[in-house]
Amino acid sequence: MLFLIEYDRGRGDIVTFRSFPDSEREAAGNSRLELELELSRQGQEREVVLLEAASEEALRLTHRRYFENLSELVKAS
Repeated sequence: MLFLIEYDRGRGDIVTFRSFPDSEREAAGNSRLELELELSRQGQEREVVLLEAASEEALRLTHRRYFENLSELVKAS
């Protein structure tokens, strides 16, 4: 699975979260590019990533910073 995440670092929140099956790799890449271009046109400073993981649960384990706040991350350490 592929996961497109738009993350607002200042707020510490996910703004956009979309999943794509592996068979839609090109569509996922195009969506990432379109989102980055739109944010640039709007003057928005956000992190946009396209990540691959076996499942959303696996993604939540490997990229916890997108899904947990700072206190949750510190407590889990």
